[in-house]
Amino acid sequence: MRRKLAGLRILITGASSGIGRALAILAAEAGAKLLLTARREDRLDELLEVVHAKGADAKYVVGDVTDPALRQKLLEKAQHEYQGLDVLVNNAGVGAYGSFAEASPERLRQLMEVNFFAPVELTRLFLPMLEKGRTPAICNISSILAHRAVPGKSEYCASKFALHGFSDALRAELSSKGIDVILVSPSTTSSEFSSSVIEKKGKAPATGKFTRTPHDIAAAALRAIRTGKHEIIPSKTGYAMVLLDRLWPSLADWAVAKLG
Repeated sequence: MRRKLAGLRILITGASSGIGRALAILAAEAGAKLLLTARREDRLDELLEVVHAKGADAKYVVGDVTDPALRQKLLEKAQHEYQGLDVLVNNAGVGAYGSFAEASPERLRQLMEVNFFAPVELTRLFLPMLEKGRTPAICNISSILAHRAVPGKSEYCASKFALHGFSDALRAELSSKGIDVILVSPSTTSSEFSSSVIEKKGKAPATGKFTRTPHDIAAAALRAIRTGKHEIIPSKTGYAMVLLDRLWPSLADWAVAKLG
């Protein structure tokens, strides 16, 4: 389904930095009405100044997406301020790296709470509102590691694989209701994601000339929302990795075991 962003009511989680912040700014420039959430109020205050300067209508609610009370506040805010919602962007996420054998059960649970359970429950809560929305859509910001897992990030990969599977199933379930489900799977991004890594053991994620900016990923995500494209991998290297995994999985297994 094609849609114009102008006038659409969009909720973005994890909006205080990185891809979420870039999404908010670009959506504001396109004329969207924004409801933003993140844990850092000072960052949200600064972002609100930026989007208001662009003429956008924007509000925020501070809190942690894993908190049911925060999710309920977002629902009430959307209803009170905008009388509904058209697009839900599940962007908030955390990471961790280190071998599974050395990890605690708490690390896995925290990753799953933020990266999987929170977006799922936020989606469940907003579905009745989205059904009444204009050209409604759900956009889940996932990862290339939802397609091809790598060592040292087993729990993170599991959380993103879960979000990928949920998105595919939900897309089919909601097709008759006219709600698009869009999955965005970026590779390494030059954002503040590393600051939200809850545990660092072993090799850190690689960065280099193929690293994309938050603006790049946000622009690609908004294009997908506009065009209704169901899934995008906004990285040539990420796409190549997925293609290798599909065509020659044994070689992909060898490569990630050797190279990480």
